[in-house]
Amino acid sequence: MKNSHKDKPWFKFISNKYIWVLLFFSTWMIFLDNYSYFDHRFLNDQINELEDNKAYYQEEILKDQKSIKQLKNPEEIEKYAREKYYMKKDSEDIYIIEFEGDTIEKNEKK
Repeated sequence: MKNSHKDKPWFKFISNKYIWVLLFFSTWMIFLDNYSYFDHRFLNDQINELEDNKAYYQEEILKDQKSIKQLKNPEEIEKYAREKYYMKKDSEDIYIIEFEGDTIEKNEKK
């Protein structure tokens, strides 16, 4: 009795040992290997996040460098101390006026 499945093209394709090796290899590389597709995707997401952080911190460094350059001037140091730390000279009085709903001060304290 002749087996009817052996003559079909799909059976020849599935019974090919190279196809099985290819399926095993691709399954192994996509799901099980240390360098699998999912691990690469996770690592690429981390790389993108770190590059975004790098860009942010480089911008902050540039802002701080500009601030430091401005604070080398004694007049700018005095202005900064008066605005930020409410410092004053001995002969003057400072009045701090706060308005209702002033959200700038509330956000800085948090």
